[in-house]
Amino acid sequence: MNYADQIFKQNLKEILNEEFEIDNRAKWKDGTQVYTKRIISVVNKYDLSKEFPAITLRPIGIKSVFKELDWIYRKQSNNINDLGLKIWDSWADENGSVGKTYGYQISKPVFGYDNQIDYILGEIQKNPTSRRLVVEMWNVNELSEMNLPPCYHNLQFLVKNGKLHLILKQRSLDMITAGNWDVVLHALLVHMIARHCNLEVGTLTHIIGDMHIYNKHIDQAYEMLNRKSLEAPKFWLNPEVKNFYDFTESDVKLAYKEKHPQLKFEVAI
Repeated sequence: MNYADQIFKQNLKEILNEEFEIDNRAKWKDGTQVYTKRIISVVNKYDLSKEFPAITLRPIGIKSVFKELDWIYRKQSNNINDLGLKIWDSWADENGSVGKTYGYQISKPVFGYDNQIDYILGEIQKNPTSRRLVVEMWNVNELSEMNLPPCYHNLQFLVKNGKLHLILKQRSLDMITAGNWDVVLHALLVHMIARHCNLEVGTLTHIIGDMHIYNKHIDQAYEMLNRKSLEAPKFWLNPEVKNFYDFTESDVKLAYKEKHPQLKFEVAI
């Protein structure tokens, strides 16, 4: 079993063993009550130098992941018209804005840099042993102006022995909808930033405050739990591209030798 599948199944088992609790924030389209099974204070660690952490229990579309990464960390947009995917439509207003979340927060100037990503890129090269290589999207002064406050909100990059490491803090994780998507997105981010800074990739440590499964996703959870783990997909990032802002969709590939069928599910809003 590849390591990403192993971690994912372990998390699923723990969540499914929990009792249902009422969820008073999320809503189903039909108006029925939302319930969750959840675990808290989860820490998962992946060694990106050994394996790209994409599960095989359901295929992950790396080009779609790239589009969201591009939207948040490079375009630094908060408008779905710049995204090219439908995944944020439910939180957008009539103009396409999702409020002052994610990309809007990344675009904030910091320590003389135009935005938080330029700060990370610049400081890694100037001061690689810095303990201040932090990106923060949980802006308490603007939470009321966010259509959905960031689920992942704090990133700390660390450089040691020529490798780039990332600690990703996530307050809330909808396991079936985004349980591996967010891991793949930030693994890709580490690869792209490491390339820009002439470093190797190290570890991705994922800290989740509340990891949960919604009541309408239980069948999908058991389906994934019972699926056979397949050979880990092969990750490719165009070696000719060095600059973080120069990568395109065609510069990243995730090749599965075998694939399980994709799952369908309703997203709780």
